[in-house]
Amino acid sequence: MKAIKLIELIRPKQWLKNVFCFAPILFSGNLLNWNKLSINLIAFVAFCGISSCVYILNDISDVESDRNHKKKRFRPIASGDISIKEAWTFFFFLVMLVAALCVVFLPVSFGIVIVLYLINNFLYSYKLKHMVLLDVFSISIGFMLRVVGGGFSIDVQLSSWMIITTIFISLFLGISKRRAELSNADEGNATKQRKVLDDYSIDFVEQMNTIAATGTILSYALYTASDKTITTFHTDKLIYTTPFVIYGIFRYLYLIHKKNLGENPASIVTKDIPIIVTGILWVVVCAAIIYKAKLGL
Repeated sequence: MKAIKLIELIRPKQWLKNVFCFAPILFSGNLLNWNKLSINLIAFVAFCGISSCVYILNDISDVESDRNHKKKRFRPIASGDISIKEAWTFFFFLVMLVAALCVVFLPVSFGIVIVLYLINNFLYSYKLKHMVLLDVFSISIGFMLRVVGGGFSIDVQLSSWMIITTIFISLFLGISKRRAELSNADEGNATKQRKVLDDYSIDFVEQMNTIAATGTILSYALYTASDKTITTFHTDKLIYTTPFVIYGIFRYLYLIHKKNLGENPASIVTKDIPIIVTGILWVVVCAAIIYKAKLGL
């Protein structure tokens, strides 16, 4: 029973967010290079470990507010199934495990990114999550560091457009989460569940989300059509993957506005069939275009 609760504490379903660290290897043309791919997989595991540390840290700092939430009150620490002392012990165990992976298999630059990721989330858990706008920017930095870490792990140069697209899409996800929290909060109990919600409103977050969604689509489209991208991949066909991104954003907005979802992005991505199919098709088409010569297409 305790082991099950510890697994629940580290939220393996949320590890899906760490696939962002594979973006550099996909768009650098190295996905078929086993040596780089194996290192990238280790980097992914390291991010899964450190992100689980962050979830433990967040649950420790949020224990009281979680107890006022209709769903989060069942989390292991908030429910009392895992004590705070046990949570801290598990936290340090995972930190040491991730440190060992970084020292043995990964470059120093990746280790620095992991440290920055942990510092950013420590600041988020104890300060930034209570500060309007800075809370969603902190979430965005976390996604950006995943991409940067993925690039550093295999020693490839990152595209500026990739970084910009990551910033916009992570802001979109973070702001969508705030909107869902506002919509689903118990009446008169929103600020007890998350204090910063008092500084947001549905109209405000919808305006920001429109900007973030637009920025995501435009920055991705400009990346696919940029001279550097065309020169790197010797094709201008990557622009044809943009409709998948547009549909994915529109579908996500539909789920937020019509289904009151968005509080748990990982749940949407793993349960909504249209988004799953769109994501798979996007990866397949991107890979086919980028690797057509190597795949003999």
